[in-house]
Amino acid sequence: MIDDLLKQAPERVESMIDQHEGFAETAMHYMPEHVELETLREAIQCCQACDLHRHATQPVFGEGPVDARIVLVGEQPGDQEDRQGRPFVGPAGKLLDQALQRAGIRRDAVYVTNVVKHFKFVEKTGVRGKRRLHQKPNAREVYACRPWLEAELALIQPQLIVCLGATAAQSLFGRDFQISKRRGQFVATDWCERTIATWHPAAILRMPDRAKKAEMEQQLVDDLVRANDAPH
Repeated sequence: MIDDLLKQAPERVESMIDQHEGFAETAMHYMPEHVELETLREAIQCCQACDLHRHATQPVFGEGPVDARIVLVGEQPGDQEDRQGRPFVGPAGKLLDQALQRAGIRRDAVYVTNVVKHFKFVEKTGVRGKRRLHQKPNAREVYACRPWLEAELALIQPQLIVCLGATAAQSLFGRDFQISKRRGQFVATDWCERTIATWHPAAILRMPDRAKKAEMEQQLVDDLVRANDAPH
């Protein structure tokens, strides 16, 4: 069953994102013979399906139990995630941990991953020295990396998927999905009957308006509560 799902991955990805000349191989080329979380975590170390591996420190695979009821899907690793090799351990991860705690969800009970597994950044030099600033992954990079996410979801078979941010939501719902219009709504996807989208913690941290920032953080908590309270 898992092998069949993985074989269908490129076709599904092509139907979800724009077609561009130059799209080459995907991570399907790097899939292990026996698909398990541990073998995937080992295999991804060799992934060169897109150019992001050239500058990132390391790929950042998902983390959590294989029987997790809820899977949280973000966009890509950030600076701290790239350095530590673990998802959501930087400032956005700390905010997510706080939101999960407020929602009554244990972090070690959920599986956390990203659509893109390598950190995409631009390096800037300022008064504090060099900084690596996040850049949004493009369609080519999402396309190339998609099979890793496909494999994770096929193995875990979660009861609920929570998409954190637009990149994750558009990857699973389609490129026209808008969080501002459809946040907090359950939608059936190929991977789960209950898939919901909400704000990415990083977007909340970047919000300059304090009142809007507090509102978005509460909405994140509310959406996590809604997901956790959904019938088993």
